[in-house]
Amino acid sequence: MIGTAGPASRAVLRALVSAAARGGAAPQSHGGVDEARIGAVVAVDSERPPVGGVQFRHADPAEPGLVDALEGVHAAAYVATSTNLARDLAMGSRARREHSLRVAQTVITAAAAAGVRHLVVVTSAQTFGALADNPVPLEDDAPLRASSDEGQVGDLMDVEQLIRVARDVHPGLAITTLRPAALVGDGVDTVLTRHFEAPRLLTLRGADPAWQFCHVDDLGSAVALVMAQGVGGEVSAGAPGHLSQSDLERLTGMRRVELSMAAAMGTADRLHRVGVLPAPASDLAFVAFPWAVSARTLLGRGWVPVHDNETCLGVLLTTIRGSHAVAARRLDRKDAALGAASAAVALVGTAAIMRRRRRKGSTA
Repeated sequence: MIGTAGPASRAVLRALVSAAARGGAAPQSHGGVDEARIGAVVAVDSERPPVGGVQFRHADPAEPGLVDALEGVHAAAYVATSTNLARDLAMGSRARREHSLRVAQTVITAAAAAGVRHLVVVTSAQTFGALADNPVPLEDDAPLRASSDEGQVGDLMDVEQLIRVARDVHPGLAITTLRPAALVGDGVDTVLTRHFEAPRLLTLRGADPAWQFCHVDDLGSAVALVMAQGVGGEVSAGAPGHLSQSDLERLTGMRRVELSMAAAMGTADRLHRVGVLPAPASDLAFVAFPWAVSARTLLGRGWVPVHDNETCLGVLLTTIRGSHAVAARRLDRKDAALGAASAAVALVGTAAIMRRRRRKGSTA
């Protein structure tokens, strides 16, 4: 298994850093993983991962030398989705996308050159898009309808396109795309986890979200199962079922702030253009509309996620304790001291403006 360098990949890969699969059959164990079909575990990264029981091979996944580190590896996995929002914001959108595509291209090319038979690439169920007319849940073969803008989901849409091309260019390399629901776990920092760092939960008027999570440990067991059983094509992973907005408010104890679609999107777009908000306005869809997945293929293969959605939400709340953010912009003590200034950059701060306009007879 291959992960990008830095804290993000190690957070996601803590459950299963890397793997070389071998033939053979044995009874399934925890998570539906046939452990006897997983041979020597090989961690490939530019830094040694904080896990034991693995063979470590030093290599930068973004450099061509990666091919040497993959010698003798039968199956590998690469996590394309990022869980280190702070690092990504520091890079900037253009540098982040260039890095994402360079690593993905290098991993695929190196795997093919090294004779790897099976590559699992972890993207995200966000690539399905969050739309009001999405079925709940989405099946594994649902079309990808996310916006290909400058946001992180747009990065993954480009990676997905790269995978489609690679399947034709490298026919000897089987590539499986694994799309997890919203990730939670130790060290996971994303736009979606920061949604819960705000003082209130933003909702859009008339929207009906369906919240679904995937714990990084369950993602690890899903990757292991895909490798051990040679599951091909496109699969999704997520805790069974989903949580409604009212479930979310009951479990978190947080209150909602509701804005019209026009007010929220317009404000977010303006603030993103001037560099105040880290994510494009299109990302608001992922907290407003459903994108829950069925995980039908993996469940049918015996995958058993240990963490349900309620447990995942509890894990998320524990990991963000002490952090505060508005519209995914994390506030430090200096930011918090600004008071009115920080409120001005938050979408939740527009609620009072909208109420005043309505009292004056304007529409939101």
